[in-house]
Amino acid sequence: MEIIKPGINIDFVGKRQLAYTVSSVLIVLSILSLIWHGGPRYGIDFAGGALIQVKFDRPAPIDRIKDGLGELGIAGATVQRMGEAADNEVLIRTEAAGVDTGAFIPALRKALEASSEAAVEVRRVEMVGPQVGKDLREKALLAIFFALTFIAIYISGRFEFKWAQSGVVALVLGGAVYGLYTFGVSMPFIILSALIVTLVLFWVLGLKYALGAIVALLHDVIITVGIFSIAEKEFTITVIAALLTIIGYSLNDTIIVYDRIRENLKKLLKTPLAAVINRSVNETLSRTILTAGTVFVVVAALYLLGGEIIKDFAFAILVGVVVGTYSSIYVASSIVLTWQERARKRR
Repeated sequence: MEIIKPGINIDFVGKRQLAYTVSSVLIVLSILSLIWHGGPRYGIDFAGGALIQVKFDRPAPIDRIKDGLGELGIAGATVQRMGEAADNEVLIRTEAAGVDTGAFIPALRKALEASSEAAVEVRRVEMVGPQVGKDLREKALLAIFFALTFIAIYISGRFEFKWAQSGVVALVLGGAVYGLYTFGVSMPFIILSALIVTLVLFWVLGLKYALGAIVALLHDVIITVGIFSIAEKEFTITVIAALLTIIGYSLNDTIIVYDRIRENLKKLLKTPLAAVINRSVNETLSRTILTAGTVFVVVAALYLLGGEIIKDFAFAILVGVVVGTYSSIYVASSIVLTWQERARKRR
């Protein structure tokens, strides 16, 4: 099925400077939002604390719910309504953790019933200690870094036949990251430094396809995290799963474009690289739109109908599909062209 007529020639490459500007603005806004908010708004998984879901048999004012929590010595809790107003469900987040749930749940029900004058059903209690939350944050960063590293090895080997070069770079960087981690160096600092060194090495060694793919994937992750920060949504383990899904989805799109570029380079030996890239993106455009559109519709249905538990996961995927499709068209292949032009000028 083709929704784009064969022979179409949209000048994607000619607009790459505009695309770079748009991407730069989005990335800067994402970073500024993260700085402004003091980093992502971590959920219970990463920050530690308790998450309590409660259902009342009649409407209960939030200030009365907080009064009941105060009777239990829980101060500074966040209380927000869930679902429809008629459901009378609330979600309580607090830094308190490590209490005995067997004794805590009956005491919580009794305190809330006394303060709200309504029957209470405690539907869910999740507790995570602060050390567990810290470990999860560090392992989440490691998961994203190693996912990007192995992707770089695959791209370099498949499209440039430089398995050894990319493998050595990845092995050295992976060893350095793990070594510094075991010595207690801050994990965000380690990952940021390793990513910067990785990009510089790929540029110097001429691993242009891997460089383009990694820049596009970092672009997708940073903007998605930034939008979560701007929207003040919680960053949880589920969102990490969504980010890894976005990385896989965006990479698949990028590989399709790269494959077509490689095929066309063999057929169009005397054609400038810019024209080959433009033709390749146009030839894969129908497939890209169909794939992105199908995924977007399915995930939109999950977001609208899937309930509160899966809402943040679906929101992250929605953002990632849009940003990932954009980066596959405008960012990944444009980085390859930019490297090629700079290399030609140096020669």
